[in-house]
Amino acid sequence: MTHRTLTAKSHVSTSRRKLLQAGVATGALSVLGAHPLVQAQTTPKIRIGYWPIAAGLPFYAALEKGYFKEAGLDVEGVKFASAAQIMEAMLAGRCDGSANGTGSANLGIGEVASPGTFKIFASNPSNVKDVLDEFLVASSSPVKTMAELKGKKVASGPGIQNLTLARTVLERAGATGATVIELPIAQHVAALAAGQVDAVYTLEPTGTIGRLNGATRVLEAGVISKYILGDAMAPWFGGSASLTADFVKKYPAETKKFVTAYGKGIDYVRKSTVEARQYLKGYTAIEGDLTAEVPMAAYTMYNEFTPKDIEYFQKFFDLFFDKGIFTSRPMVESMLYKG
Repeated sequence: MTHRTLTAKSHVSTSRRKLLQAGVATGALSVLGAHPLVQAQTTPKIRIGYWPIAAGLPFYAALEKGYFKEAGLDVEGVKFASAAQIMEAMLAGRCDGSANGTGSANLGIGEVASPGTFKIFASNPSNVKDVLDEFLVASSSPVKTMAELKGKKVASGPGIQNLTLARTVLERAGATGATVIELPIAQHVAALAAGQVDAVYTLEPTGTIGRLNGATRVLEAGVISKYILGDAMAPWFGGSASLTADFVKKYPAETKKFVTAYGKGIDYVRKSTVEARQYLKGYTAIEGDLTAEVPMAAYTMYNEFTPKDIEYFQKFFDLFFDKGIFTSRPMVESMLYKG
C-alpha cells in the first residue's frame, strides 16, 4: 500500500530536505556531469493529502495502478481526519496537494488566508444522480421529510464546510431550530443506531454502509444541489484535487506529469467503474463486497469546466462569503489550474 496515516512525529524539514537534495545533485554533477541519475535524485516526493471518502477513488486507483510511478514520480498519499487538516498542511508546506474529496470550501478558506496558494486541477461534482452528499436517519426513524428535522439533533462531518452546509440545508428545507454538532464521519452510522442523534448530514460511503447493515436509510440525497444551488441536477463541486501554487511554480515538468497521471486515474474510473471500485479498500471504510454498492461521484478536469460549471462553483463559494466565513470573495476561475 502506498498511503500512510498522518502522525504527530517530527519529520525532516522541507528546507533541510531540499538542502540535502541540492548537495547530492551538486556532487553528482561534479562527478557525472548531466547524467540521468541526477534527475532521479532531485525529483521531489509529492505528498497528496486525502480524506477517506469514496470521491477520492481516482487518486487511490492512480496510486495502486502505478500511474504516477510510470510517469517517473514519487507520490505519497497522506491520510487526514478532515479536509480542513489537508488545507492547513498545504498552507504549512507539509503537503503539496489534495486528492478529490477534499472540501472545496476548505481550499477557499485557505485561499482567503493566503491568496494564490491553491490551484484546482480536478473537482468531483455531485447531485441527486451522482450522489455524494446525503441526510441519513435510523432505519426505524419515523422522520419522512427534511422539514420534520425541525428542532432535532443532527450531526455533520467535521469542518466548517460540512457544518455550514448542514445548517443551511436544514434552514432552507424548513427544519428550523435543529441543533447541528460535529461528529467524525466514521461514527455517523453508530450514532444513529444508538439514538444519539436524529439525523446526520454525511458523505458516501456512509449511506451505503448504513443501508447494507440495516442501521440507516437515506432521508434525502443530493441536498446541496437542491437547497444551495437551486437545482437538484446542478453540479455541486464540493470536493477538489489541487496542488499548491508553490509546487506548480517550482516543478512545472513534474506538475504536468502529475496532473496527466491523475487524469489517467479519472479516465480509468469513468471507463471501468466496476473494476475501479476495488481501490476503495484500504482507503475508505468500504471493504469486500460493499465496494460494489457505493454511488460514484462524477469528475471534472480543469480543461473540462464550462462557464456554467464555474458559475455553479462560484455560487457555492459565495454562500460562505455571504455567511461571513470567507472574509473576502475568492474567485473560482482564478483558482483553476491552467495547464
